[in-house]
Amino acid sequence: MRPLRVLLADAAPLQRAGLRTVLTTAHGAVPDRTISEDRPGPAEIVVAGEAGDGAEALDLARRLLPDVLIADVGLPRLDGLAVTRAITEARLAVRVLVLTERDTDDEVVAAVTAGASGYLCKDAPHQELIAAVRAVASGGAVIAPQVLARVLARLAGALPTEPDAAAAARLGPLTGREREVLIHVARGRSNGEIAAILGVSETTVKTHVGHVLTKLRLRDRTQAVVLAYETGLVRPGA
Repeated sequence: MRPLRVLLADAAPLQRAGLRTVLTTAHGAVPDRTISEDRPGPAEIVVAGEAGDGAEALDLARRLLPDVLIADVGLPRLDGLAVTRAITEARLAVRVLVLTERDTDDEVVAAVTAGASGYLCKDAPHQELIAAVRAVASGGAVIAPQVLARVLARLAGALPTEPDAAAAARLGPLTGREREVLIHVARGRSNGEIAAILGVSETTVKTHVGHVLTKLRLRDRTQAVVLAYETGLVRPGA
């Protein structure tokens, strides 16, 4: 397997250096300059590039197409959310993990709306950051279930009491089991938890989740959660 290629975007050189050290000293990972991706037994994570502002980060994302862009919310020129929106709108094959010093509902909502696949505080443990990169790169979502549940509960009043027919029709391509899996995903359950509830293997659940994302043309689980609430398949507190 080739290594996961990560692009770092932060205005502070020391912050970028810290991220690079954490990521490239993870088990099986070494700095990008020391390996060739064509060599057998590649490292797990490499830093493909670094940017000190949002405009540079967007340019590098377009040129390098890393697996994951780790972007600070407070980037100069273009902030991290603007960069995320641009990447999403351009349909680049780049997943974005947003880093923040805060943990506000407005910021979480903005990150999810912009198309971020992950949202993590800068004071998160090193292993949590590494796990987040791996999860985002594999198509997962990294927003703590309790944080997402809190935000969705706050937005409950803004959701329509009765979803319109067009919104509900978006779920039409799903089978009954796929809808069931989507409901569990929207409630913040992991593949393992869903597998235990349904009495199937985690591989089967992963397959169902993949079908849901493909059929609904969604990037990741976070967008699936939002759609489940928007269509009324799941209601906050239900």
